[in-house]
Amino acid sequence: MPVMNAVVQVLKSEGVDAAFGCPGAAILPLYKAMEEEGGIDHLIVRHEEGATHMADGWARTNGRVGVAIGTSGPAGTNMITGLYTAMADSIPMIVITGQAVSTALDKEAFQAVDIVGCATPVTKWAVQIKEAATAPWIFREAFRVARSGRPGPVLVDIPLDVAKQYIEYDAALDSPLPVPVVEPHAPRVEKALDMLLAAERPLILAGGGVIIADAAAELRELVAYLGIPVQVTLMGKGAVDEDDPLYAGMTGVQTSQRYGNASFLESDLVLAVGARFGDRHTGTLDVYRGDRKFIHVDIEATQLGRVFEPDLGIVSDARLFLRALLAAAKARGVGDGGGRGPAGWASRVASLKENLTRREDFDSVPIKAPRVYKEINEIFDPSTYFVTAIGLYQIWGGQHQKAYQPRRYQVCGQAGPLGWEIPAAIGVKTALRHTEPDTEVVGIVGDYGFHFLVEELAVGAQYDIPFVLIMLNNEYLGLIRQASIGYEMNYQVDIHYDDYGTDNVKIMEAYGCSGRRVFAPDEIRPTLEWARKQAAATSRPVLVEIMIEREANTPHGPAIDAVREFEPLPEALPEALV
Repeated sequence: MPVMNAVVQVLKSEGVDAAFGCPGAAILPLYKAMEEEGGIDHLIVRHEEGATHMADGWARTNGRVGVAIGTSGPAGTNMITGLYTAMADSIPMIVITGQAVSTALDKEAFQAVDIVGCATPVTKWAVQIKEAATAPWIFREAFRVARSGRPGPVLVDIPLDVAKQYIEYDAALDSPLPVPVVEPHAPRVEKALDMLLAAERPLILAGGGVIIADAAAELRELVAYLGIPVQVTLMGKGAVDEDDPLYAGMTGVQTSQRYGNASFLESDLVLAVGARFGDRHTGTLDVYRGDRKFIHVDIEATQLGRVFEPDLGIVSDARLFLRALLAAAKARGVGDGGGRGPAGWASRVASLKENLTRREDFDSVPIKAPRVYKEINEIFDPSTYFVTAIGLYQIWGGQHQKAYQPRRYQVCGQAGPLGWEIPAAIGVKTALRHTEPDTEVVGIVGDYGFHFLVEELAVGAQYDIPFVLIMLNNEYLGLIRQASIGYEMNYQVDIHYDDYGTDNVKIMEAYGCSGRRVFAPDEIRPTLEWARKQAAATSRPVLVEIMIEREANTPHGPAIDAVREFEPLPEALPEALV
């Protein structure tokens, strides 16, 4: 059979039922095979980077390996940012690129570029197929690598002459390669339990690895059984229901709560599961570490000790570790039965949570951003999927937006590419089309990043993909303006012109979509309700553009004990909490 037909059969058997890409001359044999074989829906993107972010959102939603397709030359180089994003956030993805014929690769042929060399630093594996007969096995290995250990992206490059060949292949005799299981070392599990039980003020810290491992249920059961307060990182939002009495917030120098930092600073032991100790979480390391002990659990051995040496390191899949720890606790009979763990500690955390909050009830004009998130929390169902990227709105979101279920709060955490939200939302909604077609998808965007991949709105319109976009518009490069304060400047960060800058509502309309602009707090809720109905009625993206304070700042600081507040706090603190 044609080698690309074999490849398509492999893709389908690996769980791929949707792909995102842009056809070009060097990749047409693969598109011919997809047409002949059927079974894979394809969305034509308007930019290849958009294809990678769609595959990213698709993979984050269903846990399977996303697929993005591009042709030769600049198509592949346009996809590097998406590969880097997936690599940084441990998202399984395969990017397939076409290539000039193999005999012309050293002759500066049209659109011949060493895409394997370009992609190697931002992938788990980048490979070019040189012999057609190896294609099915290379793709099997690509899926295995993408899923194994710490998940991530793979690039497979296919020269046109190789893609046109025929091979012997029988799908009935083939199947996915097994993914190694990373189980925890039992003595280290027991040691971790010893340390938890010896601590007076322990915290469990759930990172993105808990989400990736589908370990939220195990985490919640462990927390309830031991009665130990639990925090999440930005990538771990949704691993714990944030209304749970034992939820202790987020620690960080930007995306954090006041009570989260306070709880962390009072803790004496932290069990971190699937967290990488990112710098915006830790801030100044000597403050973050303090005198407390750390247990670090990660599926990737080289993550242990990368930022600082833990008191105990454990290499394990997050779900298998949490299961093993719970089993060990039950075997010893040390569970608190849903109680409050070490005497008084959970009550102390609850008191901090009650008192160390930030205001959201602002009714002033221009709108203050925290008010937007208050409305979001009250309007949308806990099952709603949210996507958000990088900017002041990511920080406000981390501080104010609640998450209740895993995979429902998706954020490009480490790479932070502008423009991620629109294509990611398309990927999320595509992943839900067969299982949860009526579940809402919401993208929260900034006015600057919105324009980076705005052309992908055409994909949403063409393929009838409804979602709501909520834009916080301050007519600034807000995060960079805030960062410029330390340089005592406000230079080249203002994108305001005319009345309100770019007319984003008209941009939506130009793509066959719709939108409205909001100026006052009491307009937010009815406009969001309109947008939800409009998205469902038109089956297309809908924008709610909210004009916020132009020069508002988010709470931030160099260390978790030195976060500066820029807004008035709810009330004076009791002396004991100051």
